[in-house]
Amino acid sequence: MIFGKLKILFFGLAMKKSLIVSLHIGYWLCFALVGIMLLAAFSRGEELEASRLEMVFYVFSCMGFVPSSISFYAFYYFLFPKYLKKKKILQSVTYGILICIVASSIGYLLLLTLYASESCTEDDPLTSLGIILFLSFIAMISGQAALIIKGFITWFEEVKLKDELKQKNLESQLTLVKSQLDPHFLFNTINNIDILILKDATIASDYLNKLSDILRFMLFKTKTEEIFLAQELEYIEKYIELQKIRTANANYVNISIHGKPENRKIAPMVFIPFIENAFKHTNNKKLENAITIHIFIKEHTIQLECSNKFDPTRIITQKDNGLGNELIQKRLQLIYPEKHSLVLEKQKNIYTVKLSITHG
Repeated sequence: MIFGKLKILFFGLAMKKSLIVSLHIGYWLCFALVGIMLLAAFSRGEELEASRLEMVFYVFSCMGFVPSSISFYAFYYFLFPKYLKKKKILQSVTYGILICIVASSIGYLLLLTLYASESCTEDDPLTSLGIILFLSFIAMISGQAALIIKGFITWFEEVKLKDELKQKNLESQLTLVKSQLDPHFLFNTINNIDILILKDATIASDYLNKLSDILRFMLFKTKTEEIFLAQELEYIEKYIELQKIRTANANYVNISIHGKPENRKIAPMVFIPFIENAFKHTNNKKLENAITIHIFIKEHTIQLECSNKFDPTRIITQKDNGLGNELIQKRLQLIYPEKHSLVLEKQKNIYTVKLSITHG
């Protein structure tokens, strides 16, 4: 646990903006160093005149730095996140070539503007095309460097995010285990069954079997990543039946399941935390349809709509041992990233949860 937290802290500190800025500065320092080496090779160790040195500076800036900087940041901020990260290879190659050609054309035109001479203005189209193609090659090298840097940063951030999600998942799983073994629910159910034994042993035996099935489900089925949807629904129905022992109101809970689960699978205990919270926050058991649960099994989605009536003036003094909304949402984000939607609505005395999970 401590090692995991230290690892997350390390990644958090490592990927600060200062490191990203350092990578950019480091690249451009290397770029400038290469330019200095080329200048030294061009001068062959001889001291250049001021006018010639100025000309070399303009040529290097326009033909090297301008196309490279344009392509570098176009690849970094546009090409990688919009196309390459989404594995759109053909668009990436096409736009990459266009960016390099445009960047090199801008550099060449800037050179003609800042350093106009007869030798430049009288160049034939083939010579200009050759220069642009050469500058495009230089721009492409800078663009490739940008992709490498951006790819490294993205990979590092994803590693950090995965570690954070694993840590949050561990916390949510521990809380989930505690909520599964809620002593209030367990003791109340056992006491109610004990009372029923004196009234009707057959009904009491049926409820005891339901409690046994629920405990078996929590101990064994929740250890797997996925279970059959039919098993999850069976668990919910038995849980509701045990909750209804505590009230003589036959219409206290209204549950309906639309569609057939067939062979569909779902992560265990996805719906039940919302249903548990509905029972915990509904204190008046004489209300009609105090808790309403609808589950819709559609072709591409599985949806839960759970509403419960509550007393807005009630002061909660007992600590809630169940899963809080924050941990529930983090768990959903971990097991169904970008494949679920969760809406929580609170209006007057009705609290509603709408959860939709994309299937397949």
